[in-house]
Amino acid sequence: MLQIKEFNPGLKTVGSIAGIVIASILAFYLLVIYWPQSNPYERVEINIPKGVTLSEISDILKEKRIISNKRTFTMAVKSLGHEKNIPAGTYVLHNALNNNAIINQLVHGAPSLKKITVLEGWTIDNIANQLEAILKINKKKFLRLCRDKRMVRLFNLQGNSFEGYLFPDTYTFAEGIDPYLVLTRMVNEFNNNVSKSMEVQAQDLGMSMLEVITLASIIEGEAIYDSERSIISSVYHNRLKKGMKLQADPTIQYIIDDGPRRLLNDDLKIKSNYNTYLYPGLPPGPINNPGKKSIIAALYPSVNEYLYFVARGDGYHTFSKNEKEHIKAKKKFQEVRRRVQRQKNKIEPEGK
Repeated sequence: MLQIKEFNPGLKTVGSIAGIVIASILAFYLLVIYWPQSNPYERVEINIPKGVTLSEISDILKEKRIISNKRTFTMAVKSLGHEKNIPAGTYVLHNALNNNAIINQLVHGAPSLKKITVLEGWTIDNIANQLEAILKINKKKFLRLCRDKRMVRLFNLQGNSFEGYLFPDTYTFAEGIDPYLVLTRMVNEFNNNVSKSMEVQAQDLGMSMLEVITLASIIEGEAIYDSERSIISSVYHNRLKKGMKLQADPTIQYIIDDGPRRLLNDDLKIKSNYNTYLYPGLPPGPINNPGKKSIIAALYPSVNEYLYFVARGDGYHTFSKNEKEHIKAKKKFQEVRRRVQRQKNKIEPEGK
């Protein structure tokens, strides 16, 4: 009778098989991780939008010709445990010729940074346009944050929006950064520049910080030269004390849709709480984001009796104590304007 011997592999045989299996798995793992891709660039910039999936990241890389094999790339990302670790941002990849090099630079490399300069007197709309152009931030989302009253309260600020509180400066951000982080950085810079002594001075003037920043924004809209800021401030302080309407042109520029431009008489009749030609006192909030010099000017006005001022045509202003002097200064400025227009009319035909 035929006897069948029971197969009883020894420990040595089992160990050998296990070793082969482990070696095979390791080899496959390394093959996937270091799978060569077709990236033809020594240096290439890549943007990873916020909220995209791994599959969508693979599509972006393939479209840019950084990878040719999506399957091995996604397998490599998952094998390394980085499926959710690739942050949004703009990256510069250097000599990323295989899966490991690409993944490593995306996960551990710092996003490329870009500078954005916020100028004194810019509105939140101006800032939003700049953020969208340079950092690819959604303009509407940023403006929604800026006009969210609950957010304003969370930052312990007064007013109905962040207008006035986004401090003018040069900032460095990663492209595609969360708009909330941009807002936070600019507000923090505002807080860093508004000292306790400024708050005390505001109290001494009988003003809230919202009123100070509102006045500072008007000064920012009027002043070109620093030497005039405190004088312009004094005019508005003097008018406020006398109960006179401020009649500040920058407040009208803020409410017209096609500004800044030369104002018309009809513009001065626009029904808005920001129209300081119609309503006495300060407008309900800032009309732009003023710089520190204008904030200081609002807090420390010059001591004088000026109630009026008008442009001279050279960036400076003529200041007057009464309406008679003011009318005379206005006529002088109108003569300058007409003379400039005549000279312009003489030059234009020659250019045609």
